[in-house]
Amino acid sequence: MDDISKTDRSPNPVDLHVGARVRMRRKFLGMSQEGLAETIDLTFQQVQKYERGSNRISASKLYEISKALKAPVAYFFEGYGQSEAVEGFSESESEQFVHGFLMTTEGIELAEAFPRIKSTKQRRRILELVRTLAEDEDA
Repeated sequence: MDDISKTDRSPNPVDLHVGARVRMRRKFLGMSQEGLAETIDLTFQQVQKYERGSNRISASKLYEISKALKAPVAYFFEGYGQSEAVEGFSESESEQFVHGFLMTTEGIELAEAFPRIKSTKQRRRILELVRTLAEDEDA
């Protein structure tokens, strides 16, 4: 084992992706970390570590999670490594940012709520407000 692997404690990108997908699915179902933990016989702290990618989810535990969250195991890997599957494709920084944002609590809530606003005019106004607020942050 080389020195880099001994000192590099950052989560594996696959674990980060799978954990984020667990979190997103759990939130879509309106389930708490405690609720999921109880269903799969773990502590909520362990679920938290899984979702952050700091602890790797075993195959058997991922299977239990998939049953609890009513999603196929493959769901938790969707979107990972797809950019490598198509020659010449690379996800832009903007696309990576949007994907990352949509995996956050706020991103999930906005993605669920925004389409429920029926008025196109109101949706445009909200978008203008967000752009203005973002410009103020940049200044």
